[in-house]
Amino acid sequence: MERLRLLSVASEIFPVVKTGGLADVVGALPHALARENVDVSTLIPGYPAVLNAVSGAQAVLEVDDLFGGPARVLAASAAGLKLFVIEAPHLYDRVGGPYVDHDGNDWPDNAFRFAALAQIGARIGLGAIAGVQPDILHVHDWQTGLVPAYLHYSGRNGPATVMTIHNLAFPGRFAPELLTALGLPPAAYAIEGVEYFGDISFLKAGLQFADRITTVSPTYAVEIATPENGMGFDGLLRARGDRFSGILNGIDSAVWDPAHDPLIAAPYNAERPAQRPRNTAALRRRFGLDEDGAVLLVGIVSRLSWQKGLDLLLDALPGLIARGIQFTVLGAGDTPLEAGFTAAVAAFPGRIGVYIGYDEGVAHLVQAGADAILVPSRFEPCGLTQLCALRYGAIPIVSRVGGLADTVIDANEMALAAGVATGVVFAPPTSQALESALVRTAALFARASTWQTMQRNAMRTDVSWDRSGRQYAQLYREMIGAARSTSGFSPVKS
Repeated sequence: MERLRLLSVASEIFPVVKTGGLADVVGALPHALARENVDVSTLIPGYPAVLNAVSGAQAVLEVDDLFGGPARVLAASAAGLKLFVIEAPHLYDRVGGPYVDHDGNDWPDNAFRFAALAQIGARIGLGAIAGVQPDILHVHDWQTGLVPAYLHYSGRNGPATVMTIHNLAFPGRFAPELLTALGLPPAAYAIEGVEYFGDISFLKAGLQFADRITTVSPTYAVEIATPENGMGFDGLLRARGDRFSGILNGIDSAVWDPAHDPLIAAPYNAERPAQRPRNTAALRRRFGLDEDGAVLLVGIVSRLSWQKGLDLLLDALPGLIARGIQFTVLGAGDTPLEAGFTAAVAAFPGRIGVYIGYDEGVAHLVQAGADAILVPSRFEPCGLTQLCALRYGAIPIVSRVGGLADTVIDANEMALAAGVATGVVFAPPTSQALESALVRTAALFARASTWQTMQRNAMRTDVSWDRSGRQYAQLYREMIGAARSTSGFSPVKS
């Protein structure tokens, strides 16, 4: 099998820097691809957390002026990952998050910070680093969307490009006056270029110029090619036709493994589940909930936002708590939702616990201890929370959208009779439907043998990257074959 060289370009990567599921995907995919003989290096910005985490850093490229200052590209490693890191203090050395400051405001120079990431990705693709010539560039979300555009407008033959949409709701939209400053020619400001409703869209650039487009679940691929869910990109996605597809995400099954998880109270697995209730007891103590193993404990690990549907839970909460259901909430986001859940703790002491923020250890404990995990999203490209829930035997309760629909088998009567149910699926995403789903879940929980069968089914579901890694590797090799037939392009032989 031919060994392929892949350069992944992303704005975050777990465990080095993470704000959400994008980082988990970018961090896990290299390990899955290694099993398919695909050698992956990942280019990321040199935020302070990144520079503090890497080891063995060596400068491999010097840039005199990268959007306002000098920069270096460092070859380094961290957590078993091969990295290229852009050391550009004027762009990345600041206190705050990768995208926003401590007050939650976008960095005002984000257009240049992520154009820099894209420009360096394109330069590496064109051979700027001696001895490094990727066969494929795989770019992720709007922050890297200019990579295919820079390659296109360079007029030079570069590697084939794949763009993955992790969330179409973030177009990377900036003022058209920035076009020249971003290093794009006047011709780029067109419908067939980077123009998007009178602005520049980094995501549009990637969708327009990447050789192939993927998104993170088959159902989401169908949804976003419609006017109702396409956010203005649906026509372009339909026009790309067979160059656009959905490949389901997985999770890192070594990081998310209840049998060997150091962050939970007691290890267990599908064959030996007896220790799981110890995690449930630990979770109740951690969130200050009443000790009552007879009632359903529902966990939420989520960004608190309209997209995630957590306002639906707030609306339904009084009635659900009146039915005896308990809740733990781990997340942060919109101020009104944070305030609403904080107020609920005071209104319903011992029935709901809330942690505003994110803590990896608490997230693992919620998955290991909750009886069920709620994901009531209005739209969800893939979702990783429900995949972790399946792995940990926390029955997922999900809305029937995107990757949630692709990964959870609803406990309807036929699925229960066939013994294949893994969760509870509801639609539409309304507070009434959510409440009905939770009432149905509580009834299933009261049927011990049925619940145990569902837990076993969930924990035996393959949520790893193995299948998806094979699909990505097949896609890359198809692209290599097409490129070889037209340009003599040849990957490395193993």
